[in-house]
Amino acid sequence: MRSAIPYARPGQVVGLFGGSFDPPHCGHVHVTLEAMKAFGLDRVWWLVSPGNPLKTHGPAPLEQRINAARLIMNHPRVEVSDVETLTGTRATADTLASLRRLYPGVKFVWLMGADNLAQFHDWKNWRLIMDSVAVGVLARPGDRISARMSRAARVYSKYRVDGQARHLLGRSAAPAWCFVNVPMIDVSSTEIRTRGDWASGVLPE
Repeated sequence: MRSAIPYARPGQVVGLFGGSFDPPHCGHVHVTLEAMKAFGLDRVWWLVSPGNPLKTHGPAPLEQRINAARLIMNHPRVEVSDVETLTGTRATADTLASLRRLYPGVKFVWLMGADNLAQFHDWKNWRLIMDSVAVGVLARPGDRISARMSRAARVYSKYRVDGQARHLLGRSAAPAWCFVNVPMIDVSSTEIRTRGDWASGVLPE
């Protein structure tokens, strides 16, 4: 598997979509394209993690997930990367710190589903993440209320960017976050693994 640090030039706004992608699916693609439109992103990087510290069971081999992600996410402004392997980081806060050192002048937006915002306060150094980069939150089915009532949403309520100004999120100084409702595809990696599609090599298009 060939690894390389993704390219970005100073002044660009890059969305960071991190996760285990175990497996990647059409829902990930849909969220990525919606985020590009909603938040005015120049590029999006999929950061395929070697492992999620909040999960007790390890994911499929990294190379398998990287290859599957590159097959399903085919867009000239989206790059699939194993940045955490290259930087030697695992926690999101540490990965972001490394990327900000590697890319001075690049504006990063951390992308997450509303379900992640609901338990964001369990992440390592979650306040440091909010204080370092803008955060774009995209609603998934059934997660809107819990996300809006989450600890992170309450603590950073005064830094929330109005949905009508969401395209300015990437140019906003942190802390800044925006919650948007978008048409979602109700599919999950857990569901695919449960059906056995991932093991058989069959993924939803």
